[in-house]
Amino acid sequence: MTPGRGGRSLGERAAASGVPVPEPADPPQSSYAAAGDGGEGRHCWVRDPPDSPGTWPGLLVEWRQRNGGWQGRVVYTVIGPHGAALVESWLPAARLEPR
Repeated sequence: MTPGRGGRSLGERAAASGVPVPEPADPPQSSYAAAGDGGEGRHCWVRDPPDSPGTWPGLLVEWRQRNGGWQGRVVYTVIGPHGAALVESWLPAARLEPR
């Protein structure tokens, strides 16, 4: 039970439900760590993100699988009309490269 709360947490209720949790598929093979390993992001190059052609330094935060392909959640900077801007986005794995 979580301190300060009157009942079980969502995680505790899910574990007690008896519904099996499916094993996730393996992320793309690369030098990236799996999401959740160590809790830190990995530096990467973001190639041609939407509205910002070019190559930008970024930080890969996590992976997910959607529509049969892998996507990475990345945070990267681009140069905009008012200077540098921070962008967070899900991008296809093909647009991300280890740094």
